[in-house]
Order: sequence, then structure tokens, then C-alpha cells
Amino acid sequence: MKRTILASLAAAVTTTVFAAPTDTDNALVKDTTKVIDIEEVVVIATPKENNRLRQQAISSTSLSQNEMRNNSVTSVKALSGLVPNLFIPDYGSKLTTSVYVRGIGSRINTPAVGLYVDNIPFIDKSAFDFNYSDIERIDVMRGPQGTLYGRNTMGGLIRVFTKSPFTYQGTDIRLSAATYNDYKASLTHYHRISSQFAFSTGLFYEHKGGFFKNNFNNKRIDTDDEFGGRFRAIYLPSENLKLDFTLNYEYTNQGGYPYEYTGRTDGKTEDRGEYIGKISYNRECGYKRNLLNGGLNLEHQADNFILSSVTGFQYLYDQMNLDQDFTEADIYTIMQKQNSKTISEELVLKSKPGNRWQWTTGVSGFYQWLKTDGPVTFQKAGIQSLIEDNINAGLSHLPAGAPTLAAKITTRPLPVSGVFDTPILNGAIYHQSTINDVLVEGLSVTAGLRLDYEKLKLDYNSVCDMNFDFSVSAPFLPTAIVRQLNAKTQFIGKESTDYLQLLPKFTIQYAWNSKNNVYATVSKGYRSGGYNIQMFSDLIQNNMRSDMMNAIKQDEVLGKFAGMMPDVPASDVNVSDATLYKPEYSWNYEVGSHTTWFDDRLQADVALFYMDTHDQQISRFAESGLGRITVNAGKSRSLGAEASLRAQVTDAFSLNGSYGYTYATFTDYVVSDEENYNGNYVPFVPKHTFNAGAQYVFGLRNGAIFDNITVNANYKAAGRIYWTEQNNASQALYGTLNGRVSFNKGNGQLAFWINNALNTDYQAFYFETMNRGFAQKGRPLQVGVDIRCRF
Repeated sequence: MKRTILASLAAAVTTTVFAAPTDTDNALVKDTTKVIDIEEVVVIATPKENNRLRQQAISSTSLSQNEMRNNSVTSVKALSGLVPNLFIPDYGSKLTTSVYVRGIGSRINTPAVGLYVDNIPFIDKSAFDFNYSDIERIDVMRGPQGTLYGRNTMGGLIRVFTKSPFTYQGTDIRLSAATYNDYKASLTHYHRISSQFAFSTGLFYEHKGGFFKNNFNNKRIDTDDEFGGRFRAIYLPSENLKLDFTLNYEYTNQGGYPYEYTGRTDGKTEDRGEYIGKISYNRECGYKRNLLNGGLNLEHQADNFILSSVTGFQYLYDQMNLDQDFTEADIYTIMQKQNSKTISEELVLKSKPGNRWQWTTGVSGFYQWLKTDGPVTFQKAGIQSLIEDNINAGLSHLPAGAPTLAAKITTRPLPVSGVFDTPILNGAIYHQSTINDVLVEGLSVTAGLRLDYEKLKLDYNSVCDMNFDFSVSAPFLPTAIVRQLNAKTQFIGKESTDYLQLLPKFTIQYAWNSKNNVYATVSKGYRSGGYNIQMFSDLIQNNMRSDMMNAIKQDEVLGKFAGMMPDVPASDVNVSDATLYKPEYSWNYEVGSHTTWFDDRLQADVALFYMDTHDQQISRFAESGLGRITVNAGKSRSLGAEASLRAQVTDAFSLNGSYGYTYATFTDYVVSDEENYNGNYVPFVPKHTFNAGAQYVFGLRNGAIFDNITVNANYKAAGRIYWTEQNNASQALYGTLNGRVSFNKGNGQLAFWINNALNTDYQAFYFETMNRGFAQKGRPLQVGVDIRCRF
């Protein structure tokens, strides 16, 4: 019976099977005679591939639960620096998960790197940053994965897997406390009821006291409270059928956006010198999110093929509040609410492992309903400086002797509403075949093609309904004329567009055994286009003066002075041209190798790549400062290298390291005669990333309080990073030293850890808006203690 159960599990799509009847942590500690391949310890099958990652023609990194713990990986942002050429700046809030790989990435809108959790796609990157309390393994695949995974994987793919209740049994309790008032607690129970059914259920809570203070009110600005839970059930009604159901929910109430002022960027005299290096907001900033994910994986094993169905559902409801001027001045704020529901379905038919011809065929699709409510509100100082002063400046250029004209806005505060429906429909069909032992044993050829279709719609309603007083005074008037008027500026309408993409892939690989291979591959990836809904505040502001002039000229009294007033025509705006950005696509050329040496005591992975990117999407602030937009920046190219090593030096001592080099520059990006960025570095792309780590296990004598003591140290670095297309601001190469000492006893562990032990001072993020610079600093030194036990 036990053999039957294990055979069924090994064939399942997402079932986790351990090489030994111990958990991952113990397996990694006990087996010290060779370098442990994460996928040899934990074999997690996926619907689309039959081979482990290191057997595939792909540059990739896998992290076990033990490695994540030793490197303080508690969210996707903590992967930055641990993986070659991967940069995920930790800034803003959970809404802002910007992933950059090999010279491409995204700060807003569509991501350049995909995310799958237990084979379920996460379409919206607003959901990428979630709790990792029950995570078993993470895979990071670099380079376009478009043939098998489609849109928004042109930079790569991150796959996250949770623990299987079939192979991990008991109740896990995890407690943690750290400086800066950080506290965590989680409880998860894993239970195998029979050979056919197992389930897991758990809860977590996390509080963060915040690292940064708001100088305006002397309060921590980046506090965070989160709680949630996860449920998973696996049912094996027969030896050739499996159902795997997952459901998780989490709530986040987070302060955020701790951006300190760095000074003027236009060369003018500094007028806020006392605020340089300080965070000073007079309005609330924060982010709240409800996130619900559900999925059902079904797999049927036939004699000659495997049929899989993966159904996913995600519900996201969030709210961002932001002091958009990032200063103590009361200028303007933005509140953005998103209500997103996404349903996805994928059917995959693939061959059984071990055949000379390996093939995968699939159809996939998703539909996303997304409604965004994002009003911008002008406060007192903003109404005066951004609207009244500009209007009155235009009215002041009248001939000598003409009446004095002045406008004063009486709607205070002044909201500019914006409600947007942006549904997305996507469908694809794909096939990939691999022929093994072509001409000679070990030589294989892979070819694949995907046809991907996407349709986007925009239903917009943006309105500014403004009351204002308009006065006319002149020597020939006995008293000034003051009229109370109304101007209503609005954009209401619909837009739509669609795209059709062909995503090919071709690979040749030679493997002289299961652990050694070399490969060369060519593949195409793309990132979908979309609409910049934050552009509507700019469009409203551009037409506001015209609508005010129309209201003045139509007044029965003021109309008499119409001939003296300046003519302010409405801007002739094509909403589609003003808001639409095109898809981005790239070709990736790569050669690499996976090798194992010295009786499995050393693993080495290397890759060289060249990426040619067209219509590259770049995030920037709108000229008015009213929100961020995505623009297409022509062409760029990226070339680089990646290398990683794992070495078991002695039975107790192991080393690991990785290095990534990316040289990413614009090749065709000319904005105007004054703005030519050709040859400049692509922003937010570190030129170097590297990581070096070591582990030593001190074995203790029988009768000691602990079975062993494990010491881990890790140093990771990134830089230089340019923050703007102009390359006028950058972060030099910097690194952080992290460590952990774990006292292990049976299924329990007591650990002390330190992050950024050298208290390195660096910028995690920088941007410019309205001729001013702002930055978020990296997290300072932090120490903490973890307690884990399993019953």
C-alpha cells in the first residue's frame, strides 16, 4: 500500500515528494556528503515540464525553505540580490512590486516577470507581495518564458510552491520578534487522513512597527499589520486522478511611501533646505488590501499522456492613500481603489516522462474585471499654486488701461474624479516538442510556438466640477464686478484595442548525463500594453482654463468684456493617443551550462545572454506630477552573464555564491531635440548583482541540549543602479551582510538573526517629480529571534 501511495504522489501534478522521510530542513542538514540539489530533495511536478530545472535549457535558481529562512526571505522582494540579475527594490508598499531581470522591468501597470503560486497565475502585480509562512520552494527562471507561460513573462518567471499535506505532517508553530517592534506568529496543521485525502490549514499574523519617521508628526510612517490564512486539500480518488484545491486570504493595513526629500533637480535655488534628508508629509499615506486566491489543479494520468486542468480565481480589493506632493505643503492627494476579479483556466496535455519525443500542448485564457476609482484632490496650496496662479498669470498680460481680471476658486478642496473600467480578455494556444538523442545520444532539440491574443478595453469617466469667483475691476467701473460661476471639465467615453503575438522558441542541448549539460536557446517574450488612467488628471487640468473662459464669456454680464479676455482654446486631445502604451517585446539569445563536479560536491551553473528589446515600457511621473504613467522608449539592448556555485567543502561546511552582470542601454530613445537618451543606461537595472554565503553545522555530543548548531552568513550586493533615463541620479554598488545562528533540537529550532549587520546606508528607490527629488532609504540594521517547533 505504501508503494502505491508514493507512486501516485510522484505522478501528481503538484504533489511534493521527499527523497527521504524527513522535512526539507533536516534533509539539508543531515545529508552533508554532497551538494544538495533542491529539486532532488523536493520534487514538485508542474503541468508543463517533465524535467527538473537544472536538466532544462534555462538559467534558473531554486531556493528551499531552509535557504529562504537563512536569508530572511519573507516576501518576493527579499529575493533581490540572492538571484543573479534579479532586482526587486523594497519601497513604497505592497502595491509597488517592481521586478527587474536582465535589463527589463516595470514599476507600474503590467509586469515583465510572471508569478505562479502552486501553478496558479497571479495576473496583477498588486498581488505579488504576499505572506510566505507556508512556502516550500521558490524557483526563479530567467529569460523569456513566453512559449509556455505567455504574456508578461518576457523577463522570466517566479514559481512559488506551498507544502504538501501528503508528505509534511504535524502542526507547525512559528514565533518571531525583532527590533523596530516587529512580531510574527503563525500556526499551520498538516494532516493526512488516509491514502487518498490530506489537508492543511493555517493562520498567520504579523506586525511591523516601522523603520522610518515622518518629521511632520514624529510618527512611524511605514507600520504594517497583516493577518490571513491558507487551506489546501488533496484528494486521490484513484491511482490516475488527482484533485488539488487551494484557498488563501490575507488582509494588509500598511503605512508606506517613506520618501525623504533630496533637493531640487532643476538647478534653481533650494527653498526647502531644512527638509533635505527628511520625510515630511502632512497627509495620510498608506495601503490597505484584501486578497483572496483560490485554485483547483486536476490531473488525469493516461497510458501515454497526462492531462491537466488548472483553474484559478483571484479577488483583490485595495485602497492607496498618498500625499502626492510628498511634502508638508497642502498641495494635492490621491486616493486609489482597485476592485479586481480574475478567473483563469488552462488545459495542458503532455507526454509521459522518459520518451524520446517529449511534447506539451495547451490552451489557456483568463478574464479580468478591474474597476479603478482614483480621484485626485487639490488642497488649498495646490489650488493656488497649480491652478489660480496659472490662470491669473494668463489674465495679467492685458494691454495698459484694460480692466483687471482675477479668478478665485471657491470649491475647496477641489476633487478631480476618475472612475475607470479596464477589463482584459486573454487567450492562447501553444505547443512545444523536444526530440531527444538526435544524431547522437544526449543531443536534444526543442521547438515551440505560442499564439497569444489579448483584448483591452477602457471605459472612463473623469470629471472636475469647479465653482469660482471671477472679478473685473477698472477705473471706469464704480465697483468691481464679481460673478459666481461654474466650470465643468469632463472626459467620458470608451476605448479598446487588441494584440496578437507569436512567441517562438528554439533550443539545442547536449547532456552527457542527468547532471551535466550545455545548451543554446532563442526565444521571444512580450509584455502587454494598456492604458495610463492616471493621465486623465493631466487632461482635465489642460482643459480647465478653456472651460473657465467659456463660462466667463457665456455670463450675461462678463460676456461684455469677452473681447478683452485671452482666447484659451480647448486642447484637441485624442484620448487613445494620450493614454495608450504599446506592448513591449524582446528576443533573447542565450548559451549556458549546468554541471556537477567532484562526486556531487560542487554544482556550477553559467549563462551568457543578449536581449534585443523593442517598444520598451518605462515608468515616469506625468509632467504635472499628477501620477505615474508608462511610455514606450523605443529600443534597448541588454547583454550579460550569470553564474552560480554550490560547494560542499567538508561534511559540515558549505559555500554558495552567485554573480550577475547586465549591461542594458537604450539604442533608440529620442524624445525631442533636447532629450536624446541613446547610449544611456536603462533605469532600475543594477549593472552587478552578487551573493556569497556560507554555512557551518556544529555537531554536538549525545546528551547535549541541542542536536546541532548551524551558523549561516550571507553578503549580497547590487549596483550601480541608475534611477532616471537621464542617468543624472544613481546608487553606487552597495552590499548588506546578514547572519543567522540556529540551535536545533528534534523538530524544534531557536534562531537568532541579524539583517544589514554593517548598517549600510543606501537608496532603495529614487524618483523625481515637479523638479524635486525624493528617495527611500534601505532598511537599517535589525536583529531578531525565531522560535519554531512541530508537533
